[in-house]
Amino acid sequence: MDMKSLVIAEKPSVGRDIARVLGCKQGGNGYLEGKDYVVTWALGHLIELADPESYGDQWKEWKMETLPMLPERLEIQVIKKTGHQYQTVKKQMYRKDIGQIIIATDAGREGELVARWIIQKAGVKKPMKRLWISSVTDKAIRQGFSSLRDARDYQKLYEAAVARAEADWMVGLNATRALTVKHNAQLSCGRVQTPTLAIIAKREAQIKEFKPREYYGLKMKGAGVAWTWKSPQNGSSTFSGEEVKKALENAANSTAVVEEVKKKQQKSFAPQLYDLTALQQDANRIFGFSAKQTLDFMQNLYERHKVVTYPRTDSRYLTADIVETIPERLRACRAGVYAPICGRLLKTAIKANKSFVDDKKVSDHHAIIPTEQSVNLKDLEYGERRIYELVVSRFLAVLLPPCEYQQTEVTAVCQGEKFTLRGRILQQPGWQEIKDLQKEAGFSDEEEADDFAKDSAPGTEEAINGSIPDFSKGQKVLFTEGKITQGKTKPPVPFTEATLLAAMENPVKYMDSSDKKLRQTLGETGGLGTVATRADIIEKLFHSFMIEKRDKYIHLTSKGRQVLELAPQGLTSPELTAKWEQELADIAGGKAKKKDFEAEIRTYTADIVKDIQASAKTYRHDNITNKKCPQCGKLMLEVNHKNGRMLVCQDRECGYRKTLSKVTNARCPQCHKKMELVGEGENRRFTCVCGYREKLSAFEKRRKESGGGVSKKDVSRYMNKMKQEAKEPVNNAFADALAKLKL
Repeated sequence: MDMKSLVIAEKPSVGRDIARVLGCKQGGNGYLEGKDYVVTWALGHLIELADPESYGDQWKEWKMETLPMLPERLEIQVIKKTGHQYQTVKKQMYRKDIGQIIIATDAGREGELVARWIIQKAGVKKPMKRLWISSVTDKAIRQGFSSLRDARDYQKLYEAAVARAEADWMVGLNATRALTVKHNAQLSCGRVQTPTLAIIAKREAQIKEFKPREYYGLKMKGAGVAWTWKSPQNGSSTFSGEEVKKALENAANSTAVVEEVKKKQQKSFAPQLYDLTALQQDANRIFGFSAKQTLDFMQNLYERHKVVTYPRTDSRYLTADIVETIPERLRACRAGVYAPICGRLLKTAIKANKSFVDDKKVSDHHAIIPTEQSVNLKDLEYGERRIYELVVSRFLAVLLPPCEYQQTEVTAVCQGEKFTLRGRILQQPGWQEIKDLQKEAGFSDEEEADDFAKDSAPGTEEAINGSIPDFSKGQKVLFTEGKITQGKTKPPVPFTEATLLAAMENPVKYMDSSDKKLRQTLGETGGLGTVATRADIIEKLFHSFMIEKRDKYIHLTSKGRQVLELAPQGLTSPELTAKWEQELADIAGGKAKKKDFEAEIRTYTADIVKDIQASAKTYRHDNITNKKCPQCGKLMLEVNHKNGRMLVCQDRECGYRKTLSKVTNARCPQCHKKMELVGEGENRRFTCVCGYREKLSAFEKRRKESGGGVSKKDVSRYMNKMKQEAKEPVNNAFADALAKLKL
């Protein structure tokens, strides 16, 4: 009998691509077969850690006396919803003509878990190989299959993945049950979501405590240009009104002497290539996409269109072997506004340098770049196209030369007061050409300040773009008139999704600990969560009503604030994650043992349950309404979720909820802001914050007459989505806590 290899992919789309490349055309139910290979797939995770209830009656009811839940050995179970596909994969694994299994799930810690748990649950013992690729183009798949690795090389990575999943189960489920039972409210906490809340709380406290200070500057006119006064104490500004008045009195109608003329050739280099977090930040800032939306668009571009490399990467560098593929990638992304630049780059030799090529700075996957597969931009949806253009523009930027300019700084002294003048002449735009093209394409790319409040006046003046008059040392300049400028120091702004992602990636400045090693570890391990889970964490916080959005800014709700008060101290700090991630990296690298990490987690879990049990603090619903739940009769809570408002039952075991309003993409004809859809049946209407009201039927008629973009089909699809969301049991604490526990 000719033996075949069974290939297990993570998702059907990738499985079908692999099957096509391997010539597997014979269709089965959940698999494809050819002469040498059988290709099957998971649907994401098919196996999960078993529910607490499956260990016996003691954990079927939520009771404080049965906590902590620490089974001697954590079991795994088939996810019921996708059980049919598990049976398909299992059947293929046990076929007599299958000689080996090739793991072709996503190349990373979680991908390893997807396949290994299926193999473990099925109990199959056959030789295993590993496909490890960064893109799913035909070329990458062919190359990957020509250099398969031994699956045993990834055993430690699998152990680290299991350790992460089990630790999150023990800490997350126990803390969530303990809090929920103690306060009879649906409260959840975890080692990533709770410190994320703490970061938002810290920012809100800063804003509240901030006291603005008045600062002053001075501009003097001389030789047809405006000179900026340099305060001896604070750079170009001062908090002293007296000091600036004195400087004006000294310099007005006086002669200044040029003390120094400095001319420098300056270079500005392109920003680094994208990892997922940096891409999510830019997509949120420029287009307003949420972190989850960006990841979804990226998954489509990676899996369906195959035009970008693996999205869930935390590296911003390429490996040296990628350099020779760059011309092919340039030919593939010649569509749209970047075609002339691609054409120019293809005529030159590609110079790789350490700013974007460094094997040491790539662990599992290199930075996100275009693949060698071309695309018709019309085939991409709006969000997909925008994200693709971002990836392409950053890829081209690092390949272009630096932006070069000459900077001139002139210093003059007048009656003991110092003044400066700066000018900048552009000599070669280099990568800045990309920014100009982005503006043409409608990218609004304004950087957001995200620093802690600094109690200092703003620093140096902006350089004038273009030439300034030629000055020479010793030259005299008459200062004719002056103007005192003033402003107030500004507090930090609340978080947007972009700036919150940045804070999660680098939470060191939000840590109370002075432990240098821990701070360093947190920096090295990539902060709170992973590139793959941060979007889910933010979504979960919105979904459990611990945070809400006002305009584009994120704010804590009363529930979020109280959870921070009630959660055990260790769970509110990023330090726990720093410690975990370091130990998980050590397990993956063979420097630490999984059993030692697990013993530590068990002790920690028992401690946090004791903390919650002993706490004298209480939880208070302050969003209770006078409306009764139609299922259990208890008063309902009104909550703001990410896309509108809803009523949810306060009883965690009931789980009833009802949508009150939904933020839509329909724009108000008066103020052009997004409108909310409220009401039921024929009474559904759009409302706007400016006071505009319009029935849904009238809105549809108006849009139809104007040839606008909302069809009956769109509205129907939208209403079905609302109905579906209304069925999901957000207030069921166990369902919420177990939501795949991406803590």
